[in-house]
Amino acid sequence: MGVFTVLTRCIMQPLSVVDDELVPKVRMTFITLEDAGKFYRNYAKAAGFSTRVRCTNRKGNEIKNQLITCSREGKWKSKIYPTEKTNPTAGVNCPARIYIHTLKDVGAWIISKVVLDHSHPCCPSKAEMLKQHRELSMSIRRTIENNDKAGIRPSKTYQSFVAAAGGHRELNFIEKDVRNYITREVRNVSEQEDAKKFGKYFLRMKEKNPNFFFELELEEDQSIKLAFWADARSRAAFEYFGDVISFDTTYNTNRYNLVCGSFVGVNHHGQSTLLGCSLMKNEEIESFKWLFQCWLRCMGGNAPKGFLTDQCASMKRALEACMPTTVHRWCIWHIMKKIPSKLNGYKGHADIEQEMSHVVWNSHSKDSFDRNWNDFLLNFSLADNKWLSDLYEDRHIWVPIYLDHHFWAGMRSTQRSESMHSFFNKYITRNSSLIQFVKQYDNCLGSREQSERESDAADFHTVIPCATKSSIEAQFQDAYTHAKFREVQAQFRGKANCITRLKNSALGYSVYEVVEQVSSSIFNKFAVTYDSVAAEVKCQCLLFESRGILCRHALSVLSFEQVSQVSPRYIVERWSKKVKRRHTHIKSSHDEPLMEPRSKRFDQLVFRSQNICEFASESEELTAILHRAYDNTMTEMEALKAKRKGTSSLSHEDANLESVNELQSPPRIRTRGCPKNRLGSKLEKQIANATKKKKTQVLSEVKVMFFKFCYIQINLFDAASAAHSNCSQYQGHVINYQFKVPAAGDNSLGV
Repeated sequence: MGVFTVLTRCIMQPLSVVDDELVPKVRMTFITLEDAGKFYRNYAKAAGFSTRVRCTNRKGNEIKNQLITCSREGKWKSKIYPTEKTNPTAGVNCPARIYIHTLKDVGAWIISKVVLDHSHPCCPSKAEMLKQHRELSMSIRRTIENNDKAGIRPSKTYQSFVAAAGGHRELNFIEKDVRNYITREVRNVSEQEDAKKFGKYFLRMKEKNPNFFFELELEEDQSIKLAFWADARSRAAFEYFGDVISFDTTYNTNRYNLVCGSFVGVNHHGQSTLLGCSLMKNEEIESFKWLFQCWLRCMGGNAPKGFLTDQCASMKRALEACMPTTVHRWCIWHIMKKIPSKLNGYKGHADIEQEMSHVVWNSHSKDSFDRNWNDFLLNFSLADNKWLSDLYEDRHIWVPIYLDHHFWAGMRSTQRSESMHSFFNKYITRNSSLIQFVKQYDNCLGSREQSERESDAADFHTVIPCATKSSIEAQFQDAYTHAKFREVQAQFRGKANCITRLKNSALGYSVYEVVEQVSSSIFNKFAVTYDSVAAEVKCQCLLFESRGILCRHALSVLSFEQVSQVSPRYIVERWSKKVKRRHTHIKSSHDEPLMEPRSKRFDQLVFRSQNICEFASESEELTAILHRAYDNTMTEMEALKAKRKGTSSLSHEDANLESVNELQSPPRIRTRGCPKNRLGSKLEKQIANATKKKKTQVLSEVKVMFFKFCYIQINLFDAASAAHSNCSQYQGHVINYQFKVPAAGDNSLGV
């Protein structure tokens, strides 16, 4: 009785009436086949079902007739019984359909046959959820495309549509449609086309700006092995910020598992700036050699003074070969991060980690580091640890005291490169195409450029007040960018914790001891020298040498010497806000979307209409004027569109890019299909044999009894529902269910 109850509830519900003007009738005529199909779709939406084109007959390239049916026409049958975990099926052999054919003499289309009866219940209130009646307008599609480029998730995009419309019911699409549009239309790039689009992108960028640089290394089968590119702005910025470079690689940025490598520098605001990007098939020495040589060619053959990487042996050997004069530095953050995993097996490993960090960061001379390191190994019995022994052998490329006499622009790790990679990871996945990757790289370039422009504007229009009365602080205030001046102010504040003592002085050359109180019980001592003749100050902490910022110890000595102005050598031009830098006049590379002409026209119209709508919204009178103008314009456009319906031609005299883009592909030639006596595979035969064995006589008898019961109940119901035929939504046509009662031994489901 459960099945009967469900069927009864479906059929006994009141049926809404469809307006007679929407109901298709025999001998209805239409100008075009599209108009006929649209008319039937509108009727289907009002009646509560969806349609599909069942077959189309042609004579040559001309369509002669077409059969449009209910989407639930046909019946799916499983070859395996019983079916398990199958997708839901809609086919119930619904007979509803219309048949359309062309009128030869008139050139119009006429409905020659109409069947309104359905073999299933229809519900107009649920029709909007059917796929055919869900649609994305041009405005919705453009918003989805722009949001996807900006990295906004599909769920957030859909929620913005819901908020703007005033609820889910006000939209004629669902979130799945937004996701499908992104997957199928926006991000759908085949692997065959991906590399071509990748190469065409480089050519377009090169055409827009000849200073755009790229190189590709290909395999024998012409597949991409190595790729490097840098835009014109990055190449110009290298002139000012290419002295220190951080390079790091990351994974899972594309569907081909190519390794992404980025060259990152530091600008005058202390911000990260991109100076080139690469994709590599592997991380072998030869690959890094090719990449570094390519990058040097891109930057005019000028090697940086400092280069930061992680502990990659291949990188180290490639750098030694390509940039022998460049100081190579390992990322200290990566090394210190490995301490727990490398020393976890030792007793008291937490104390070991703390003591090692103290030795690395608080050794203020090479000799003191060597002594402290040996004491550290002896105290914790770590002299035989190979990892620590190897680190000590390579101390000249990772320990701060061995490297801080070189300028590093404040960088000691590759975290700047990793922050760029984290930016990429917000918008790309391991399934992203190459063209998606380069477009997101463009977005990253644009984001970095905008941050620099905003900081430049803030430096030009505003001033950070001095925290003290020191004329030296005012000197830095006038010269440095806001970000760097704040670092200087931090040193001026730290000067309050320093006590300066003169150790000895002769012929204008003085040696000071500056004691800095770090905490209530910890005091650090620093040796500072001052040459009054050369106006030169040097501190043991090497902050100025490594970061270009005068330290608090040196400032304490200058105050003790009553120096009012520092030498120009301590006003580092790299941090100056007064330098006119060439790269600021160059836009970062940005690929203009290759939109269809209709999309371009739509964007232009929307852009112009925004100003009109903003002006008209000021009052009801202005709004009414705009509404009247819209109505008149719409009437005029519909009349023009109706006149232009029909065939058209395109000759070479009036052909242009837009007109060619609007040409449609010829219709596909319909094949005869596969023969009915197709030879099945071995697996199919095994499945068929197994299926036959599972069919038992007991099961057949149960099915026969079930369908006989359904047949009797439905016939009784049809008789009882005849009284309601006048209020049917199909203009007097009642939904009829016709079940075929299977004969004994027949296990097929016939509806």
